[in-house]
Amino acid sequence: MESLNNSFRKLPQYPNKVIQFGEGNFLRAFIDWQIQQMNKQGLFKGGVQIVQPLPTGRVKDLDEQDDLYTVLLEGILDGKKIQSHEIIESVNGTVNPYTEYDKYMALAEDDNIEVIFSNTTEAGIAFDKNDTLEKIKNGEKSSYPAKLTALLYHRFELGKKGFHIIPCELINHNGDTLKKTILQYADLWNLGQDFVDWINKDNKFYSTLVDRIVPGYPRDRAADLEQEWGYKDQNMVKTEPFLIFVIEGDKDIEKVLPLKEAGINLVVTDDMQPYRNRKVSILNGPHTTMSPIGRLAGLQTVGQVMADKDFYKFIDDEMHKEIIPVVPLPKEELESYAKGIQERFENPYVKHQLSALALNSISKYRARLLPNYKRYYEKYGKLPKRMTLALAAYLWIYNGKSEFEINDTADIVDGFAKIKGTDDYIHAALSNPDFWGEDLTKIPGLEDLVTKYYNEIGKKGTREIVQEINVEE
Repeated sequence: MESLNNSFRKLPQYPNKVIQFGEGNFLRAFIDWQIQQMNKQGLFKGGVQIVQPLPTGRVKDLDEQDDLYTVLLEGILDGKKIQSHEIIESVNGTVNPYTEYDKYMALAEDDNIEVIFSNTTEAGIAFDKNDTLEKIKNGEKSSYPAKLTALLYHRFELGKKGFHIIPCELINHNGDTLKKTILQYADLWNLGQDFVDWINKDNKFYSTLVDRIVPGYPRDRAADLEQEWGYKDQNMVKTEPFLIFVIEGDKDIEKVLPLKEAGINLVVTDDMQPYRNRKVSILNGPHTTMSPIGRLAGLQTVGQVMADKDFYKFIDDEMHKEIIPVVPLPKEELESYAKGIQERFENPYVKHQLSALALNSISKYRARLLPNYKRYYEKYGKLPKRMTLALAAYLWIYNGKSEFEINDTADIVDGFAKIKGTDDYIHAALSNPDFWGEDLTKIPGLEDLVTKYYNEIGKKGTREIVQEINVEE
């Protein structure tokens, strides 16, 4: 059986119009899939150049298949069962900036390119004062915003127009944050006021909210699917049919990206905060809770969590007792949204691995649970037990008390390595503002309750604690 290659292409290979920082499952099943839908209808007629943000990645795997891969859609949408697959042809090529600097800089020279997308996880949009243009040129590890600044500066030097820059990282005000970070590099590297003015006037930064559950490579069925399709595909990616793409900013972006015309669920708005608060709180929050607690109880997927009577009640109660009461949106709207989220969690076609949700867990807890944790304490004067148990479970895992691999940013891994196994481990972890953005021990009672749950995890496991909390409230 042959692997995917250019002989499978049916669409024209359009000129590059998009630079995409990130080659992971999400962007390939979200952004590149959407571009494919526009291209099929002749609405966009543009291709993507994927830039690998980290020194290691999968661009080589994509190149081995002429940058083709399959998106498998499975789930329920509007009450209809959907099972389909499609070869995605929107990726024209890939660039590894660590080994192909000249090829990377050439992207700035392409007048056809108009849009930059990215998804480098919540930890990806960060400023590192040690980044330099010389390090980037030499292929040394650097942050995504640093590499982007280098690209933008080359574009500016050529006297060319700017870009529509649309980050998809799940942090609040991601467009504003990315722009701020780029301007920090402009100052650090003394790139001049003219470049700063060009960034401000010739480039448009958009904040976004992205929502689509993407479990990724269907390892348990890949061989059968390849037999059914008649080709090998090491880069296939499975996703649910549901999708919403919220972009905050100028509605002219609808002309640049005619997604609505292609039938995509795009919302362009002046204020995306209601959409973000709803999604991050009710979808991502429970995901972040169930990942450590469920894995420590031997569960492997979101579906298994929702099919387990103990954990279903635990997550349902977290949604309705700890999260919905403190999210500043109409309760009826939140209850309706939560019902839809639970149906998506229970999607029988999606085996969403809890281990996949564990990537960069500390920044995810900080972004997805901590804001509602503090709102809950402020409103009720007590601690949300379910979110606290999740915090204790993360500390247990990050202290090396489980067999799970820690998959987080270097600074987080290094920070925990310094305190791992120490007598004051819990206090040191909770009080470190580099982890949480603040000292969590200042929240009355938090350290004591985390310590209680942490010790109980070692004595009786997360399932028994979940059962006790289910009975208590």
